[in-house]
Amino acid sequence: MIVHGRTLHPGSATGLPIRLTAPLSFWGGTDDQGRIVDAHHPQCGAVLTGRILLMESGRGSSSASSVLAEQIRARTAPAAIVLSRPDPIIPLGALVAAELYHLDLPVVVAPYDAVPDDVLVRVSATSREAAISW
Repeated sequence: MIVHGRTLHPGSATGLPIRLTAPLSFWGGTDDQGRIVDAHHPQCGAVLTGRILLMESGRGSSSASSVLAEQIRARTAPAAIVLSRPDPIIPLGALVAAELYHLDLPVVVAPYDAVPDDVLVRVSATSREAAISW
């Protein structure tokens, strides 16, 4: 199966999906190991490192982009991020990491409800198109 979407930041990644039931801010919401530490988040304790993160949108602070960029550098970030609606903060973190560290984390907007939770997922995003397949 393939779901098509819109690229917010290019790249490709493969991993197991993790679907968040609430928006997340990387600033204050995750730690340097890629774990959700926001005590009010329904998935507090979940590890995002290397996963295909599926969520509605980011939440809050513009500082989240710098936290995400640092997680990308440290290789503790999700492998890719799929959003159901555009968010300017998350792709900014991916862009900064690409410019500073030459590491790409794909960020796409797509209707991810069709993506199953228990299969290996591939996200491929170019400047022209984005696809999620499994």
